[in-house]
Amino acid sequence: MDEFQALLQTIQRLFGIQCTSYKEDYIKRRLASRMNARHIKTYKEYQEFLLQNKDEHEPLKNALTINVTKFFRDTPVYETLRSEIFPPILRQRKKLRLWSAGCSSGEEPYSYAIMLYDTTTIMKDVDWMITATDIDEVILKRAREGIYEKSSLEFVTESQLRRHFKALDDGRYEIKPHIKEKVRFQHHDLMTSVPISRNFDIISCRNVTIYFSDKQKNDLVKMFHQGLSPGGFYVMGMSEFLGREVESYFSTYKPLQKIFVRKD
Repeated sequence: MDEFQALLQTIQRLFGIQCTSYKEDYIKRRLASRMNARHIKTYKEYQEFLLQNKDEHEPLKNALTINVTKFFRDTPVYETLRSEIFPPILRQRKKLRLWSAGCSSGEEPYSYAIMLYDTTTIMKDVDWMITATDIDEVILKRAREGIYEKSSLEFVTESQLRRHFKALDDGRYEIKPHIKEKVRFQHHDLMTSVPISRNFDIISCRNVTIYFSDKQKNDLVKMFHQGLSPGGFYVMGMSEFLGREVESYFSTYKPLQKIFVRKD
């Protein structure tokens, strides 16, 4: 076994991150950033350093699991959900369950919660809940706190900011309790290929699979198919696509917004 593979095995054992499911170039770039920060030249040296220094664990996990996002990123996607997808589900079923997979620091699930809260203010006897998951416990803690820099709120309207955020003395903004309580954050590794639950009306996994191998992308699509209810919606990132092996699992609803419908 070469030094690189030995390091990957150590990372998997320590963190449960299955590095072989990522593209090799991506993993090597992320490792290089941490090795350079620690002035380490070889994979073997870094493996030994990792085993002897627990303070390197969180920085490495953060490097391997990128967490960059904003509220209402890719506005047309959110507008389609708000105007075309949320209302019919709520009218027909009187409830809605959404899974935000790979939720990072919470901007995406909170964006969905804001839209659903505003949508249901004029609807009676409806219930909804969002499950948001990520592999990174540190980033999940930040998501639960719900405190954000002004730069994350670029696409938030003044009305949304006033109603759903509290301005803090340090210039940051905190999600108000009526939105926080509708989002349940949980730890989950997408690479296990086991859904967090089943019968979701919508699964959103955006700008996450671009870092995965083709096999892992296909396994994720199969997992999301299992997790959706019949006719449920799968929302991908704008730069992502369904592989040929799994394109028969879904029909296209909005090709430009990368929104698909589960086939039985």
